[in-house]
Amino acid sequence: MKNSPLTSILLAVLAISAVWSIISCMRYINNTRQIRQLQSQVAGIQYRQTAFQALVAETTEYGKTHPKIDPILESIGYKRNPSGAPATPNK
Repeated sequence: MKNSPLTSILLAVLAISAVWSIISCMRYINNTRQIRQLQSQVAGIQYRQTAFQALVAETTEYGKTHPKIDPILESIGYKRNPSGAPATPNK
């Protein structure tokens, strides 16, 4: 029995398809891992941002009854000067 060229061509196409599938699978797994890592980093950043905003809100409320904290809030840019202009942080 002789091997026909069609069988060899189909076998080559099958091998190429299998290799391509393995490469695609590996890329998908790596991308999924990277997305999960980035999502956890984003969640951490959002948590810290929320905590910081809550701290600023509490500090602003505290500043309403204790005006000595106003210069600190002005220096970091979270309270306006009495003239109404935004405070410029010291660099």
